[in-house]
This record gives sequence, structure tokens and C-alpha cells, in this order.
Amino acid sequence: MLTLQEVARLKEELTNCTRPLFIFHDDPDGLASFLLCYRFVKEGRGIPLKAYPRVGVEPFARKVEEFGADKVFILDVAMVDQEFIDAVKVPVVWLDHHSVLERDRVKYFNPQKRGLGTPVTVMVWQVVGEERPQDLWIAVVGAIGDWCLPDYARPVLNSCCAEDALFDSEFGTLAKLFSFVLKGKVSDVSASIKILTRIDDFREILEQKTPAAKLVWKRYLSVKNVYDGMLSDALKHDSADKLFVYTYSDDQLSLTKDLSNELLHKLKKVIVVGREKSGEVRCSVRAPADVKLAKGIERALVGIEGYGGGHEQACGVAIKKHDFKQFLDNLRKELKL
Repeated sequence: MLTLQEVARLKEELTNCTRPLFIFHDDPDGLASFLLCYRFVKEGRGIPLKAYPRVGVEPFARKVEEFGADKVFILDVAMVDQEFIDAVKVPVVWLDHHSVLERDRVKYFNPQKRGLGTPVTVMVWQVVGEERPQDLWIAVVGAIGDWCLPDYARPVLNSCCAEDALFDSEFGTLAKLFSFVLKGKVSDVSASIKILTRIDDFREILEQKTPAAKLVWKRYLSVKNVYDGMLSDALKHDSADKLFVYTYSDDQLSLTKDLSNELLHKLKKVIVVGREKSGEVRCSVRAPADVKLAKGIERALVGIEGYGGGHEQACGVAIKKHDFKQFLDNLRKELKL
């Protein structure tokens, strides 16, 4: 959570801009954070950050200049290069909940400084919720999409925990929709985001009440069809092994985060889902609450050509294909599996 002073500072940053550029992580937390900010400011443009969650000079400094932004907001992104901050000539505001990083010339909001892993959606809702109560559904979707059940979500959910809400509620369906519409062609992603910036009632989507809602629902179903097939195939590979590993090859859709989350829900063991692309295996790793991933991942990467990190129960890694087996062996050893 943000402190009251941080809430006031962030509200001032959002209020005092006319052409903001929002760069956000391409997951439900990142998308919901952007939607809440955009609908509060009623100005600007959003760019989902795909692949590795890192803002570097290229192409982002160029995009800031091309758009003519007067301020940049970075939402739910684990890495921001100092070179990017130095290259842009406008203020940079960075909201995150991953490991704390020190950067110059940036207004940095991260509750991890106080040991809190609050999703960015929850932070933004602290700022905009009072003035935008109609956007509560977005704040709920973003939070449970990041496995968090904040107090403001409880009155609209019958779930006792975030996991139940994510996999057994209509808001969980919307969280999956938020994730799936960020997949695929840039033009399709942009069209879906534009629609979501204009919808006030989530039932418009779930019941496909308008042409716009029907379009975004169609996009969701097109990805869901692929996802359901992968999930079914993955479950066929389950065994007594405490480490579940599933890899696939696909040049178009990255579904590792979604698959690893649902496999964790169903199997209750350490999950590694990898997508083979360009000589790498790009993985999402998940673990039950009694397993701490972050340090184990860090040590498992020693001597490996790759990189990664994240939270205690959720990490992302990218490893050269020739080192993937060694990484798995290292991970087994570090997590005592």
C-alpha cells in the first residue's frame, strides 16, 4: 500500500499532465493499472511492454519523443534502465512492486521498500478510487489477476481468497480476458485496449451487450481456444514428480504465465512452463506458498546463460536452450525437490 503522502504525490503527478505516455506490463495488473490511470486523466496513450519486462532506450525513448509526451508513467515493470531515464526530457514516474532498484531522476513508488508486495493496481486504486467508483471492477480484476484479494474487492466477491476468485468467479474470467487480449498482433491488442478504456460496466463484456464488447470477447475466445488445448495437453504430463515441467514452441502466443498460474492451482507443486523461441526457453515459474522461489531461482542461474527473477511464488526466466536441462537440475537442488 502507498502511504497517505505517496497517494497525494501520485495524484498530483496524474493531475498535472496533459499528454502522458503509459508503459505497462502486459498482464492483468499492468493493464488494469493503465486503464485506471487513463480513465482518471482522460488523456494519453498506453504501450504494453511485451517479452522481458524492461524499459530500455530503444524503442521507448523514441516513442516518448514521437508521441510528444509531457510525462511518462511506468506501471508494473521490474526493470527501467538509467539510460532511458537520461534519454527522455520529461519527468518519469515509476510504480512497481518488484525488487527495489535505485535510479536517478525518477519519481519512484514501490512498497517493497517497506516489505510490501502490493500490486500496482491496488496502489493506483488508492489514488483514483474515490473519484472513479465506477471503475471498481477494473481494480478488482487487476488485483486478483495478481493473486491479491484487497479489502475493496471483498464486497463484490464471494471468494475467501484470491486464488478462488481468480479461477472460480466472473472477475477471474475477466482477469483471463485482460491477459488474453494482450496477445497476438499489435493492431488487435491496440483495438482491444481502446475498447476497454471505454467500458463502464463489466457485464457489457461478459454478456456481449454491444458490438465493441462482442469484438473484445471474440478476441478473448480466439486465444482461449489455443490456451485450453495447451492446458489439456500439459495436464497429461503430470506425474508424481514434485517439479512439473512443460515446454512448447510457438512464434505467436506467449501463454506461459497463464498456464503456469492455472497449473499451480490444479497441481499444487512447483511449476515450470517454457516457451521455446529464438534459441531460448522463456519460462514462467510458480510455487506453492511453502516454497520460496526468488533466491532459489537466483542460485539456479549461476553458471547458466540466462537471466530472471521475480516474487517468492512467481518468477520469470529466460535460458539458452542448451542450458535448460542444467537449469532444471540446479532448481531441483536449490528447492530440494
